[in-house]
Amino acid sequence: MLNSVTDLPTRLGGFTTFARQLKGDEKGEAPIYLNALFRAFGHEGTQQAGATHEHRISKGSGAKGKNFADLLWPQRVLFEMKSRGVKLERHYDQAFDYWTHIVPHRPPYVVLCNFDEFWIYDFNQQLFDPVDKIQLADLPKRWSALAFLLPHEQKPLFENNRVEVTRKAAAKLAELFRALLKRGEDRARAQRFVLQLLVGLVSEDMGLLPDFILSRLIKECGEQKASTFDLIGGLFLQMNNQKPAPGGRFQGVPYFNGGLFADIDALDLSKHEITILEQASDFDWSMVKPEIFGTLFQASMDDGSESGRDERHAFGAHFTSEFDIQKVVGPTIVRPWRERMTKAWSKVGQLKEALRDLRLYRVLDPACGSGNFLYVAYRELKRLEREILLRLSEISKGEPLETAVSIHQFYGLDVMPFAVELAKVTLMLAKEQEVRESAKLEESDGLLVLEQPLPLDNLDKNIVCADALFTEWPKADAIVGNPPYLGSRYIANEHGYEYVNRLYARFPGVPKMADFCTHWFRIAHDALDEGGRAGLVGTNTIRQNEGREASLDHIVANGGTITEAVSTQVWSGDAAVHVSIVNWVKGPHSGRKLLQTQLGDNENDPWKLEEVDEIQPSLATGIDASSAIDLEANEKPKKVFVGQYPFHEGFMITPEQAAEWMMNEPKLAKCLRPYMIGRDLVELGKPSRWIIDFGQNDIFYARSFERAFEHVKASVMPDVLAHAEEEKAKTGKTTTRWTRVAERWWQFRDYQPGTINAVRSVPRYVACSRVTKRPIFEFIHSSINPDNALTAFPFADDYSYGILQSGLHFEWFKARCSTLKGDYRYTGDTVFNTFPWPQNPSKKQIGAVAAASLALRDLRHEIMKKMNYSLRDLYRTLEVPGANPLRDAQDKLDAAVRAAYGMTKSTDVLAFLLELNHACAAREKAGEAITPPGLPLPESEHAAFISNDCILPEIPDGSSDESRAAAAHFHSCIVQEQTASYK
Repeated sequence: MLNSVTDLPTRLGGFTTFARQLKGDEKGEAPIYLNALFRAFGHEGTQQAGATHEHRISKGSGAKGKNFADLLWPQRVLFEMKSRGVKLERHYDQAFDYWTHIVPHRPPYVVLCNFDEFWIYDFNQQLFDPVDKIQLADLPKRWSALAFLLPHEQKPLFENNRVEVTRKAAAKLAELFRALLKRGEDRARAQRFVLQLLVGLVSEDMGLLPDFILSRLIKECGEQKASTFDLIGGLFLQMNNQKPAPGGRFQGVPYFNGGLFADIDALDLSKHEITILEQASDFDWSMVKPEIFGTLFQASMDDGSESGRDERHAFGAHFTSEFDIQKVVGPTIVRPWRERMTKAWSKVGQLKEALRDLRLYRVLDPACGSGNFLYVAYRELKRLEREILLRLSEISKGEPLETAVSIHQFYGLDVMPFAVELAKVTLMLAKEQEVRESAKLEESDGLLVLEQPLPLDNLDKNIVCADALFTEWPKADAIVGNPPYLGSRYIANEHGYEYVNRLYARFPGVPKMADFCTHWFRIAHDALDEGGRAGLVGTNTIRQNEGREASLDHIVANGGTITEAVSTQVWSGDAAVHVSIVNWVKGPHSGRKLLQTQLGDNENDPWKLEEVDEIQPSLATGIDASSAIDLEANEKPKKVFVGQYPFHEGFMITPEQAAEWMMNEPKLAKCLRPYMIGRDLVELGKPSRWIIDFGQNDIFYARSFERAFEHVKASVMPDVLAHAEEEKAKTGKTTTRWTRVAERWWQFRDYQPGTINAVRSVPRYVACSRVTKRPIFEFIHSSINPDNALTAFPFADDYSYGILQSGLHFEWFKARCSTLKGDYRYTGDTVFNTFPWPQNPSKKQIGAVAAASLALRDLRHEIMKKMNYSLRDLYRTLEVPGANPLRDAQDKLDAAVRAAYGMTKSTDVLAFLLELNHACAAREKAGEAITPPGLPLPESEHAAFISNDCILPEIPDGSSDESRAAAAHFHSCIVQEQTASYK
């Protein structure tokens, strides 16, 4: 037992003595070694700690059999042991592959160990490089790197956490950049200067510049002995000079070129700016990760200007983790090459052919940003090349070996000029790092390295500033990347209406509601040759409705096969985005496919992995409901509506204001309406606001309600007119969306007259939140106006409510809806218009559904009143296992609805509904009538199925008897007037 961490050095000293006595045999001694290690850290042993030896792991990708990890301690660490003397770098891929297949919870750390060394990985933070390496002899004093092994876990301290170094270094250079802008320096000039500094600092710490010359020059300037204009400017000029300096302070400075130093703008830094640069030079820049530096730097350099905000928006404040990038690069690039290498492993001729093809292999990122996907792809190709070379050295003696995979095999497009420059620098630094890694291998493996780090490659023809949607793409064998996330509604705001029109003309067959990123999927597939591969990240709308039609449906319909995908996950690149990741090949692909799904809305939530024969465009297993057909009976007459969108808070008033206004001016009851939003429905159970609603009447009608009109005039009109002028200036047009709104500024932008007429036609209507985890339906009094965050159904009867609230409708909803972030979105056209209602229910079955739905609501109201719960609180109790009266009531409703459909308890709901949808569509096509949504009984029998529970409008009573009486009177007037139409 461990009494204190102060005992650890002694205990671990004993462990190291014991470990040295072992032969170091992986098969025979790994369990003994690990058990002793766990005991040294204070456990009784590995088993007692909860760890498992020889843990089974799926091989994945359709491979038969199982892999066995040496030790898995769930949610702590994965250990993979190798025999003493084995080179651990050669087993990185095995450890990474094991880790990716540990679901639902991957452990945060992976340790490769050969009895003498511990290589510790945190794949969530950085790939390729361990966050720390510990020699067995150093373990007693370096135990803090393995602090996660303690019985009471402590945060480990790593000495090679390159992500943290990169964050700090990027922030410091960005601080210098902001200082330059603040004093009026040209933005482009400052950006170029900072990028030149970046290359200089990294090159210096990698030994490519002599004697830490840049740091010494910075220090000299800090001591005010010279100007940065002369010293640093002079250094950069020499770095661009092919003729070496014969003497002086720049003697020995090599030629860098690379395009970056072709234009030298020397800057004279202030004392404060030099201090920042001195602090930056103190970092070990050889540890900086180029693949994330660009994004972190970009996120930190926003100086508040318009251009700064644009660039920040383009890149996002979070960098994309290497592990997430690997979900594209791995399946699209690495895995196909590894399969080919495995087949050729003992055949010299085939290996040489693979090596030749690898050096001709071209990779394109058509939305490259700062180049992080290209960086990871380049590193992986270099690793593949090294493995082939090492294998050839083993089976083909005397063969001359040289590295030849080049950054000129990598191409990128981006609309942001600075992103393009960052991407070039990222690849240049990637080459510098790879040359250093190859040099290490040359020392240990006899690998002949002919590639030189300098001069830097000129990538001006590879990484190009251009709009990928209107530019011919370079030919590539693999296309990877992360196209920009932008909903269809926001494209005009970001790019202007002229751009939107160009987009429509460029993609005439693409649904206009498809997200911006879907166009990259379409072009990528069309650009590939047969057998070419692509892997792209998109918003998770690419698997839904219009987004799927524009992207994945197009790919599959045109010969593409999805080989591996992530259905949905929280994206590391932006905390507010849920994404889908799709890898595909243009052509057939045999074997099983891997589909991953994150089961939650947080970055650390668990995962589900499924091996399937086919990945559908919906990126879902089971029944694919994408073939469902719109039913005319559901569309005409319309029975699903979206609420109003006033667009401006100036139309809103509090219930207290409404009571006061109507008390003083009774006729305002004609233009003031209780107004319900989605949060009100599930949290408050009543409208939280009232709305000034002049309908679609003219300005004279609005003026007749003076107090309300003046309120809207003062708060709404100025903003509308300003928007109109801004949009005219932006578009160059005299008539725009906002100028049309300005013509009727006292009206809502989207009044939704059809919605209001529909809900006024019934005493109460059904509604649910448009965006929700699970739709919770409730009746709302028809005097209450629904917000556009609500979906409204003009059904007053308990039977229709029961169908909508049933688990059967929920299954259809999940299969057919779209999403917003990680939540479902009720879309009337895809969910409701395709949903087949029971076709031949008996009156008894109808009554059973109605009774069960009423019983469910009665129970809800009873519990909510007793426990002071909201609807949201109530339904969250279903997330906890165990007996629950609400679950029982829902089960009874579902059983009644199943009976109305003629389903048995074992019937597959989705398969049944899809078959019924197709049958109903066929009957309609043949001219036959089907049972439409709603109560399928004569109108004379409807009253028996309409109860009276619903959310009612409320007005604060006030404090005096007079005000309470007045409030009650006006409440009565409002209800009478607003329900007159359905009476």
